[in-house]
Amino acid sequence: MSQWKSTACILCECNCGLEVELGGDDGRQLVRFRGDKQHPASRGYACEKPHRLNLYQHARDRVMTPLRRRADGTFEAIDWDTAIREVAARLAAVRDTYGGETIFYYGGGGQGNHLPGAYATATRRALGSRYRSSALAQEKTGEFWVSDRMLGSATRADFEHCDVALFLGKNPWHSHSIPRARVTLKDLAADPARTLIVIDPRRTETAELADLHLQVRPGGDAWLLAAILAILVERGRTVRGIDRDFLAAHAVGVEPVLAALRAVDVAACCERAGVPEAQVRAAAEAIGGAKAFASFEDLGVQMNQHSTLVSYLHKLLVVLTGSLGRPGTHFFPTTLVPLWGGASAQPSPVAGARIVSGLVPCNVIADEILTEHPRRYRAMIVEAANPAHSLADSKRMREALRALDTVVVIDVAMSETARLADYVLPAATQFEKAEATFFNFDFPENCFHLRPRLFPPPAGPLPEAEIHARLCEALGAITEDVLAPLRAAGKAGRAAYVQAFMARVLPDPRLTHLAPVILYRTLDLPETHREGAVLFGIALRAAMSAPAALARAGFRGTPLEIAGQMFDRILAGPSAIVFAVDEWADVLRRIGTPDRKIHLDLPDLLDELGKTLASRGEAGDPSFPMVLSAGERRSFTANTIMRDPTWRKKDAGGALRMSPEDAAALGVVTGDRVRLSTRRDSVVVAIEVSPSMQRGHLALPNGLGLTYPTGDGEPATGVAPNELTASEDRDPFVGTPWHKHVPARVEPI
Repeated sequence: MSQWKSTACILCECNCGLEVELGGDDGRQLVRFRGDKQHPASRGYACEKPHRLNLYQHARDRVMTPLRRRADGTFEAIDWDTAIREVAARLAAVRDTYGGETIFYYGGGGQGNHLPGAYATATRRALGSRYRSSALAQEKTGEFWVSDRMLGSATRADFEHCDVALFLGKNPWHSHSIPRARVTLKDLAADPARTLIVIDPRRTETAELADLHLQVRPGGDAWLLAAILAILVERGRTVRGIDRDFLAAHAVGVEPVLAALRAVDVAACCERAGVPEAQVRAAAEAIGGAKAFASFEDLGVQMNQHSTLVSYLHKLLVVLTGSLGRPGTHFFPTTLVPLWGGASAQPSPVAGARIVSGLVPCNVIADEILTEHPRRYRAMIVEAANPAHSLADSKRMREALRALDTVVVIDVAMSETARLADYVLPAATQFEKAEATFFNFDFPENCFHLRPRLFPPPAGPLPEAEIHARLCEALGAITEDVLAPLRAAGKAGRAAYVQAFMARVLPDPRLTHLAPVILYRTLDLPETHREGAVLFGIALRAAMSAPAALARAGFRGTPLEIAGQMFDRILAGPSAIVFAVDEWADVLRRIGTPDRKIHLDLPDLLDELGKTLASRGEAGDPSFPMVLSAGERRSFTANTIMRDPTWRKKDAGGALRMSPEDAAALGVVTGDRVRLSTRRDSVVVAIEVSPSMQRGHLALPNGLGLTYPTGDGEPATGVAPNELTASEDRDPFVGTPWHKHVPARVEPI
């Protein structure tokens, strides 16, 4: 008999609420999905991607038992006791010989599973591991660094109530990132009183809906934004352009920025960007005249040349127009876990790279390993991530992984990284444990969803919380004399447990760092929600940092009482709950800089602007006359937890998109196979001739090139984009990769 249960999509940051029908002979098949109308953010919305999630749950390359690498390179199955004992011993030996800071941690969860990262902090503390990274360091650290310096925090935008919307290097029709993306886009496009602007080299699905599509030349975004800003400053002399009242009240360092923008040659910038000046002026006029302007920058510019400079120019566009703190503009959300931050005082130990939000730049990880430097990374824990496939220059990353003393992978599937590990520890899927995401950015009502497990894991795999608890115990970091009194207190009720936890754990810094695992081991929760134990500590932190927002959501009392109420409501589920209600009047009070002012004058980035505008662009290599975007989001691509290629109903092989002009010049048509070459490698791929592409621009989809078992061996499905990218091609400020701007050439076969 089938049954419907509440869960969420795990394929993009929105994590839309879903209801899933369970069925099959074992009751473990995800038979059908529908949007969860009770979810306060998605409200019944869902795109086409989650309807094939059963292929994730029942993947053929799932790891079902701990694995240990033999001397000949093959793997052997071992029991959990042996695996935990040996992994703990191997990592402890690295710690004791070279220092815990030589144990590097990568990952911690994907779009929908962030609880593993919370539990991993305990294992990392037990080992003294200091350095870490994740996919965010490939994408967002430039924006984070700029936002922290300018605003002291990061903003999101209200697209439901704006009258002018800008998407910069962003195609939310497929990549979403805003609630109910396609509904919102259609509403924007259909309303004659609203204007939708898209900046993208390709005529994407979102660009098709736009009132203004500025089809920028690949890599020309800095020139385009400089031109828009210069036009706004020029307009500000006589008509509405920049908001001087807003700047006078909330910003400092305004004049150096305005002086730099007055010096911009608008016509020259438009020519360099490849966009007609009339279109640029029309966009500037719409933005300058907006009652409420909302904008979003994403990977199209954040993985491109001048990425950090572009983030700075984008933030200037928001601030100079006063588009902060009013409905339809930008806001600071109340978050449970702040995912953004500024630069660390210390750089990475070998490459000396800037660390932002605690994340080592992904493109220097191999540099931190492949060296004789005494502080090089010697061991690596990889969790719910696949750096051998997802990071630039995969060949070099694989070389780096092989050079480490110890590699431990915690994952559901036998990924490309797992194949290089010394130990593979099998994890429960996201439907076999309680799970959640900390991408909670809604406003004014912000929501959180602890998804109870749909069914227990099969024999073999364990939830990551259990794996980390066992590792901490094997390392001797947590002993029964700590856990037993807390369990005993818990039998007397939640109040007694909290009192004991506050008295025993919080005053001891060593135990505070291990709190996630202590909560998991001692807090009495239903098995369906057990991995949510760490949320009590997170709720307590929220109660202390944002009591007013939580009170408006119905949580009142002391911080402990608020945390308890919030935790109980999260557990009660089954759908998401509203945990915070913000007010627009609070937004400007949340500017997080020391003087509570927005700092516009960032001298290093203003200097970079001057150098960029003075240049004619980087000289291209005539051997690679085209630009490849390595990793485009399409209708059936997502993160690489979807490893089974049969989930793709369209474009199963991941065609290389090119313009009709380029195809005609090469004498090829859709379906023909061509040789695509970059400075790193050469591959053969089928092409799709697409009018969405401009001359000289190529695009490969993300999420392909995975090795997956079939009846005829284990072929790779499609082209792995990072076989073609180079780790040295990265932003000079924060090291984000230039995956969207890879010099390339195409030759007919």
